[in-house]
Amino acid sequence: MHHLLKILVYTIILSLHLPGYLFAAQEFVIEDIRVEGLQRLTPGTVFNYLPMKVGDTFDDERSAEAVRALFKTGLFEDVRLERDGGVLVFIIKERPAIGSITLNGNKDIRTEDLLDGLKQIGFAEGRVFNQSQLDKLEQELRRQYFSLGKYAVGIESTVTPLENNRVAVTIDISEGIAAKIRQINIVGNDAFSEKKLLKVFKLTTPTMISFFTKSDQYSREKLSADLESLRTYYLDRGYINFNVDSTQVSITPDKKDIYITINISEGEPYTISGVKLAGDLVLPEADLIELIDVKKGELFSLGTLTKSTKAITDSLGNEGYAFANVNSVPDIDKENKTVAVTFFVDPGKRAYVRRINFSGNTRTRDEVLRREMRQPEGGWISTEKVERGKVRLQKLGYFQEVNVETPAVQGTTDQVDVNYTVVEQQSGQLGAGIGFSQSAGIIFQTSVTQENFLGSGKRVSFAFSNSDVNRRFGLGYTNPYYTIDGISRGFDAFYRETEGLDANVTAFDSRVYGGGVNLGIPVTEFNSFRTALNYENTSINNDGDFADEVQEFIAANGDQFDIFKLLGNYAYDSRNKAVLPDAGTYHNINAEIALPFIGNSLEFYKVQYRTQWFTNFLEDYIISLRGQVGYGAGYSDTEELPFFENFYTGGPDSIRGYEENTVGPKDSDGRPLGGNFELTGGAEVILPVPFFRDIKSTRITGFFDAGNVYGEDESVDFGLLRYSVGISGMWVSPFGIIRMSFAQPFGDEPDDQLQAFQFTFGSAF
Repeated sequence: MHHLLKILVYTIILSLHLPGYLFAAQEFVIEDIRVEGLQRLTPGTVFNYLPMKVGDTFDDERSAEAVRALFKTGLFEDVRLERDGGVLVFIIKERPAIGSITLNGNKDIRTEDLLDGLKQIGFAEGRVFNQSQLDKLEQELRRQYFSLGKYAVGIESTVTPLENNRVAVTIDISEGIAAKIRQINIVGNDAFSEKKLLKVFKLTTPTMISFFTKSDQYSREKLSADLESLRTYYLDRGYINFNVDSTQVSITPDKKDIYITINISEGEPYTISGVKLAGDLVLPEADLIELIDVKKGELFSLGTLTKSTKAITDSLGNEGYAFANVNSVPDIDKENKTVAVTFFVDPGKRAYVRRINFSGNTRTRDEVLRREMRQPEGGWISTEKVERGKVRLQKLGYFQEVNVETPAVQGTTDQVDVNYTVVEQQSGQLGAGIGFSQSAGIIFQTSVTQENFLGSGKRVSFAFSNSDVNRRFGLGYTNPYYTIDGISRGFDAFYRETEGLDANVTAFDSRVYGGGVNLGIPVTEFNSFRTALNYENTSINNDGDFADEVQEFIAANGDQFDIFKLLGNYAYDSRNKAVLPDAGTYHNINAEIALPFIGNSLEFYKVQYRTQWFTNFLEDYIISLRGQVGYGAGYSDTEELPFFENFYTGGPDSIRGYEENTVGPKDSDGRPLGGNFELTGGAEVILPVPFFRDIKSTRITGFFDAGNVYGEDESVDFGLLRYSVGISGMWVSPFGIIRMSFAQPFGDEPDDQLQAFQFTFGSAF
């Protein structure tokens, strides 16, 4: 009896304190719904998420469903339900909103980048504050700093309540000092020294340039890449059983130094015992065998195997088998330490091109792009021709970026579309500009140039420039497709005044005007021929105090000339871009002859040969070699090459480190005279630039330049060549090309004019 009385008392007390709970358990018809406790949100927002409406019957199931629906929105911190007669009352406590986010102490990661990243995960001003999101944010920030080698980073967040149910979030970051890799040990290597193996690693101990390259800062991703490079190194040298057994990375208690130990098993080197082809050989077996670099008796090399597989795949792709699958399968003989390699060929079905489509060319006409294609519609696909079309579009100079895809046509097994996507860039200029070069001084120029006039691919230009040395006017027009076969035709006219006293050439003043017509003829895909007939009227002012060489030439030939020049140019160009190329080869032979005519004419000829060659060196480095040789002479009544047609060298375009045009013979006044024979060349290493790898308009190179110019009465003496080494940078900016170089000349003579730092910006016509 006493026990029952006790239960009754507890029940009465509970009913007095939890009336809402008891009422909620009772079923009733909802006559109205009321929301209380809102500060920022409107009742309509709550109603949108409720699973019931007026007129529904409320019960326990509906109660739980409503609470779950509101909590699921993430907008509310607490939800309670009460009954007021026939009215269902929701008493709600909203989560606070983020009023402000403040980041302090971050130097290695920009505040803008961090805020953009927070916005992507929903943590931004005006959003609902969620403590769990803030905790995840701190973890992600630590991970990012760990990837930068800063393991002592400290992150502390403070949440401060504000009015109107808002909070201010402050994140204080103590970045600390990046931990450095003090030692990398490789254990288990017998065939190769540790020093040689570490050369394939991008991670290093501190070096003179590691402050810039960050190569001494550890990250798991970098170490994984280096381990893969180590594996490739061994597999390319026959060690097919090579294995990385374990990797230990330890950090000192002060979190400043990192030690890495890599345990490896080399195994034994294997040689190739035989090579054969299998599968459906749709091409002659002899042709496919020639593509395989794997030879019997050589050490097994994974790189050579991959290269041979790609060569076979590319060959099949050029014959229309776009979906060919070629696998190299090694058969390992552990007893004899040999590998027999079989290349299995599955060509698939030959694919035909249904359509070639272009997108992104809002200004350029479709026909301008289509005429650069080498892949025909309706024919079987050739991956080489498709890629060649991409390169030809890049070399037009109208597009910032060109991409190509070859998706299969839905519903077919033997058709593809070729889709080129271009990003157009400004191909015309209208306005005025200022440039500068150290030889010509400040250059003022006005130009109207349209490389892609009205989207037709035709070039129309008018230019005016004025500097301390030259005043130039020019008009030009070129139609690159004067005929459907790609023969170009152009016209130009010009006027030029030169004051040689202000330039690094022998002192003379001249006025030249003229014009010409030119034709360009494509011979093959990479070879072209160009010819032109130009007229030049040249007047030389002989009133000044000029050098003896100038006075003697004027006395022998006069000071006014009508010169008709016939020009011929042959070029081979397989470079991948018109500006800043990094692959391919270029050869150019240019010849011109001044035709003999009755009257005040000159007779002379000039021949020039230029070449440039690019090749990959290691993975991130590209070597470029260049050379130029030129020769000129007079004929008939003109005994020597006119002095104003001489070759000059020295400066940013030839031998850096020497003032422009100053290398070579001097006149009687000690000024550069130039010569009739030039010889220049050089080598460049295009360097990978951290933080600029994806910026195609910037280039940094290390260079070696050499050359000289020789006069009529001089023998070619290679011992008189001038040299320089240094580093240069180039940026194709929106207002012109900027070039800078710092060079150390050597092999120079006492009368040479040196200039270690050189730069130019803007462009002159």
